Amino acid sequence: MPKNRYPKDRFDDVPSSGRVGAHRAENPRMRAGAVLLWSAVATIILIVLGIFGSLLLSGRIELFPAEAEPVPTATTPAVEPVVDTAYQVLILNATDAAGLATQTKDAVVAAGWAADDVLASEAGSTDFPETTIYYVAPEDEAAAAGLADVIGGARTEQSDAYPSADPERSQLTIVLGVDRTGGGEPAPDAP
Repeated sequence: MPKNRYPKDRFDDVPSSGRVGAHRAENPRMRAGAVLLWSAVATIILIVLGIFGSLLLSGRIELFPAEAEPVPTATTPAVEPVVDTAYQVLILNATDAAGLATQTKDAVVAAGWAADDVLASEAGSTDFPETTIYYVAPEDEAAAAGLADVIGGARTEQSDAYPSADPERSQLTIVLGVDRTGGGEPAPDAP
């Protein structure tokens, strides 16, 4: 039996290098610090993108917000002011000045309102910036402007934040702001 089991081919004449087995290039060593740094950067980027995406989808932020309509700072009455004593008047003192609501109530009563139709009270906050008269329906705007003239001027605004306790009667609500405490117009004097 022949010593070589395979037939002779061209690779049998190649000189021997002394090495045996597969020869592959060495794997470059991966530095653990660089891998950790890139993993941390990728994680932070994914978290930021996830938060931004969820805020965008929930509607809490807008990429291209529409221009907001300018908010009027002072209302120029579009209607002729009318002093209408048929309205109930709620006066809320949203300042830290004691007795300001009572002084304003006295001025409103002196203008013709019945004392029972005017309620003076303290508001839940003490830092309301500008005295404002709130009315519920558009047809109440003239009466709100008239009441603003009675108390020495105030901004008027339509809002359903202060509905009337009596469904049969309309109500005007005066929220006294810090502009009445020396920073702006003086508080109305009692007659």
